[in-house]
Amino acid sequence: MWRTIGSVIAGLVAWAAVATILNFGLRGALPGYHAAEPTLQFTLAMKIGRLAIAAFASIGAGAVVRSLAPGSRPAPWIAGFLLLAMFLPIHVQIWSKLPIWYHLTFLLTIVPLFLLGASLRAGWRTSNPVMRSPA
Repeated sequence: MWRTIGSVIAGLVAWAAVATILNFGLRGALPGYHAAEPTLQFTLAMKIGRLAIAAFASIGAGAVVRSLAPGSRPAPWIAGFLLLAMFLPIHVQIWSKLPIWYHLTFLLTIVPLFLLGASLRAGWRTSNPVMRSPA
């Protein structure tokens, strides 16, 4: 149980770390992005960049969760739904500032992308002969 709890917490921290680091990259790559952040007046490229950041962060966080609790099936589900619960009120607040497709893409993909990251990590672990447990 403690391993599952720790993996969920680590997954949420990993999501925040990956998203923050990639967001700094987006600031450097897209002119005007940093100025658009406070007002949420993003161009299409900026919106797609933000969604891509969220996707990479979710996949990475799911992999972290699976790495730390490989035997816990519910851990990536719990982490994904916790993140969704954290972002839902924020998206309700900013609903009128961004198009519906943006909100729905972000919110509806969090949990599936966590699960994808967890399954990719599990698949890598079982297909990698170095990572397999000795019989």
